[in-house]
Amino acid sequence: MVETTNRIATSVRTSSAGIPIDEFGPEYCVQVADPSVGMKGFLVIDNTARGLGKGGTRMTPTVSIEEVFRLARTMTWKNALADIPFGGAKAGMVWNGGSDELKEKQVRAFARAIKPFVPHLYITGPDVSSGEREMLWIADELGVWKASTGKPASYTYTDSDGKTYQGLPHELGSTGFGVALSVRTAAEVLGIDLQHARIAIEGFGNVGTFAFRFLKEWGGHIVAVSDSRGTAYSPYGFDLDTLLALKTEKKSVTQYSHAQVLDRNAIFGLDVDILIPASVTDVINESNKDSIRAKLLVAGSNISMREGIEQELWERGVQIVPDFVANSGGVISSYAEVIGATPEQMFAMVEEKIVPSVREVLLRSVNERRHPRAVAYEIARERVVAAMKK
Repeated sequence: MVETTNRIATSVRTSSAGIPIDEFGPEYCVQVADPSVGMKGFLVIDNTARGLGKGGTRMTPTVSIEEVFRLARTMTWKNALADIPFGGAKAGMVWNGGSDELKEKQVRAFARAIKPFVPHLYITGPDVSSGEREMLWIADELGVWKASTGKPASYTYTDSDGKTYQGLPHELGSTGFGVALSVRTAAEVLGIDLQHARIAIEGFGNVGTFAFRFLKEWGGHIVAVSDSRGTAYSPYGFDLDTLLALKTEKKSVTQYSHAQVLDRNAIFGLDVDILIPASVTDVINESNKDSIRAKLLVAGSNISMREGIEQELWERGVQIVPDFVANSGGVISSYAEVIGATPEQMFAMVEEKIVPSVREVLLRSVNERRHPRAVAYEIARERVVAAMKK
């Protein structure tokens, strides 16, 4: 079953999926299901003025069309701010866990269901609970190499001109690298000594682990990490290899030797200089926003909090690098994969785009005393509007 809204509207109203439609989109809201394998999913293509819609597929028990729309709109701004020729889109699958066999059946069923949009209107990529394996399943199921990005490096394609393309899996660390660059750049702009700053990383998945790796390489001092089972706090820092070994063994970071074990939510109230939320949507909310003590918050995850909460924190003096500014490394990597770049070229591209973007947003924010999100949104909006006028 496929249900869609009408194409983009020119006035604010509500789509059949209950999503508000404004001058930017969404162009399509799609709900799909395959009861034979228990698959239920969503696709929102928000705005394609700058190029086809690009955004990953997240797989969680609670994903909804409303969440996918919020993420798709964020991708519209993220891609515009990164100045890559993609529009905004996002997909989601309701995934309650299960065997790898069941997961593959559901992912392939989802791929078949969204085939009418792929790849001329939408290209997917990794997100929560989806990585290079799931991206390979999608491309393989549709028989289209460009149906997804973030595919395994061993998965290649040679076009009619003899050019060979290779997968650039997010497991290379592009998003975490971009977040780490955002932290380092923001620290420079704000006069924070990175090597003496206390850093907390909430979420120890792909983004959190690579942000940890790069920040530590640059002398950053990470004093707290958390996962879904709790927070580990150590004023003396952590050994990354030991943390990764725990992760490989499917153990919690709270089992790190000599670290103080705290509640999962406790990481938000720690006395640190830099906080990096890097897990799921709305992880900063009414229950913990008032406890945040960090001077700088760099959003590693998409929609770490609602905009009203972000505004409150900024008004309290917390400097913020918003999600669509800080974590665009993944989608920049996606663009690099589409054009056939190597991993080395991809990492260079991430740095070339993120560093000046973060610097411009924060310098304008400080000089004009404006919320960084408002500044970043203004830049991105101008680029989208200019494309729509064409």
